[in-house]
Amino acid sequence: MLSVVKKQSLQPAQAISRPYFQIPVVCNKVGLPWRDKLQKMKFMATKTIEERKKRFETSSHISLPGDFNPSNAEPVDYERDLGAPGEYPYTRGIRRNMYRGKFWTMRQYAGFASAEESNARYKYLLSQGTTGLSVAFDLPTQIGLDSDDPLASGEVGKVGVAIDSLEDMLRLLDGIPLDAVSTSMTINATASTLLCLYLAVARKQGVPFSKVNGTVQNDILKEYIARGTYIYPPGPSMRLITDTFAYCSQEVPNWNTISISGYHIREAGSTAVQEVAFTLADGIAYVEAAISAGMAVDEFGPRLSFFFNSHNNLLEEIAKFRAARRLWARIMRNRFHARDPRSLMLRFHTQTAGSTLTAQQPEVNIARTTIQALAAVLGGSQSLHTNGMDEALALPTEDAARIALRTQQVIAFESGVADTVDPLAGSYAIEQLTTDIEKEARGYIDKIDAMGGMLRAIETGYVQREIQEAAYQFQRDVESGDAVVVGVNRFQSTEGPQIPIYRVDPAIEIAQVQRVKALRSRRNTAEAEWALAGLEEAARGTANVVPRMLDCIEAFVTVGEISNRLRIIWGEYREALTV
Repeated sequence: MLSVVKKQSLQPAQAISRPYFQIPVVCNKVGLPWRDKLQKMKFMATKTIEERKKRFETSSHISLPGDFNPSNAEPVDYERDLGAPGEYPYTRGIRRNMYRGKFWTMRQYAGFASAEESNARYKYLLSQGTTGLSVAFDLPTQIGLDSDDPLASGEVGKVGVAIDSLEDMLRLLDGIPLDAVSTSMTINATASTLLCLYLAVARKQGVPFSKVNGTVQNDILKEYIARGTYIYPPGPSMRLITDTFAYCSQEVPNWNTISISGYHIREAGSTAVQEVAFTLADGIAYVEAAISAGMAVDEFGPRLSFFFNSHNNLLEEIAKFRAARRLWARIMRNRFHARDPRSLMLRFHTQTAGSTLTAQQPEVNIARTTIQALAAVLGGSQSLHTNGMDEALALPTEDAARIALRTQQVIAFESGVADTVDPLAGSYAIEQLTTDIEKEARGYIDKIDAMGGMLRAIETGYVQREIQEAAYQFQRDVESGDAVVVGVNRFQSTEGPQIPIYRVDPAIEIAQVQRVKALRSRRNTAEAEWALAGLEEAARGTANVVPRMLDCIEAFVTVGEISNRLRIIWGEYREALTV
């Protein structure tokens, strides 16, 4: 059992340890008899001020008592529920010494306009102390459209970097050694294609695939739930994912083949409990799909990774990360019978909450981001991105990105919170919230299982409706004033934003369109068509499509051409509307 020192209740005779005559004589100087003064002091000490709210609760509507103590917190079995850091069930972290050995990866998400501009930003961030790259792609790239596709008009390079071909990827990563830098790529429907682009650059650099290190998000289920950048129906989309698992397990052993993402679920309006539940339910679906494809759980389990949001409620967020780690370890061991300890470890990246950033008084976002980053660190994150203060208005400027990075560095080097592992372990509040979140998330997963699994829950709109209801309730609370957003519904300022805003030059799109057209005119057309034919054959059959995609990439076939060939074979997904 977790040893807890209980406060001894004081008997009336013990309440004042010193006899009355030891109370300082100064009490009489105020004109009151000293006994009356003492009684007044005791009354003031025990007086309760009327509370600010009728009910205090977390974002997940978990009720908060005035204080957590042995009378209202469940007992914790240390071996069963906590364990030492680095030991099952990994509640306290996945490594024995956590940040005492190595800080989390400081991975600033960036990508905009052209490959050249993004490359310059990556080099700047690396020079300022980031320890990993995180690539943002524009919407056309995310949904498999080339920059010259009519549907891409107006979106090229806007929310991320435009990548159409191997030539673009070579410019994006120019001068960045892929055997020395870990790279995360936030890409889903076209994840396998972008992974092949990355591997093709590694090959050009002479870097063996065994030395390539990084993560591809590759989480299509949350696209159906919350984000919308899908292409194909669930069946072929899941096949792309399991093909990526199988290929990387043999060829790219240090690559994280999926980053199962709760981040966008939370951004869509879910609660913290829903974020954990729906993310892990997605994880269960991916594990089941891989096993159904003939893979052993310990063959791919060690390369699964996760991606969570970090919101403003500091205590709930810390507990959320701990609960997710414990619940996943139990699912993998008890449900899927994983035996490799690495398969049981929930390794995760965290990004601070974009949905909490405000366009009003954007400098205040620095404070929000600091709280959120602190929660991620106290919760044991393996890597972290901190948002720029200006991201409610535009892509971050260089100055905003630097301040965001410095926020992480101050937490790492100055705050002291990284110097001991899981420093809040044993706190009544943290342990009870960890237990509550795990229980409620488990309840959601059980309900999803009863429906037939996560794919079925998505198809019926259950998950989407739950998120929509949570988002609606929060918005009502903001509009009624029950939820305070500083600078929005309280403490407003009449002044508009006084910070510089980054704007993408419209000429970028024109140049990118010309570039992709020029590529098609000078490449070897026969080689490109041969590679596409090989991809089509694999997609129509049962062979792994990833090697054929790599052939296409190295023949300078574009992202859009690969996606369009697969659209012909697999069709496109049409969203089921939910109300």
